[in-house]
Amino acid sequence: MAYRIKWSPKAAEDVEALASYISQDSPVYAAAVVKKILDITRNLSYFPFAGRVVPEFEEDRIREQFAYSYRVIYRIEGETVTIAAVIHGKRLLEKDIQP
Repeated sequence: MAYRIKWSPKAAEDVEALASYISQDSPVYAAAVVKKILDITRNLSYFPFAGRVVPEFEEDRIREQFAYSYRVIYRIEGETVTIAAVIHGKRLLEKDIQP
């Protein structure tokens, strides 16, 4: 069964912002990071439970995978995977980000 992938507006903004920021120094690296993020999200349609449980939430349906140093945080609900946020691994996850 393939899960449907849905992007939250915040996650889409996160990817645009990080691509813009990284491309100031290296457009090639920015493209590689975005490609890795998109590859991860495509694979989630078949393997959504492959990521680890997000430690800040400790909830089985809120998970993450890493694209280089960026956390791709997502929520699994029924047959839908919602990409909730994409943040740098060193940044603290804000509790108001409800994936």
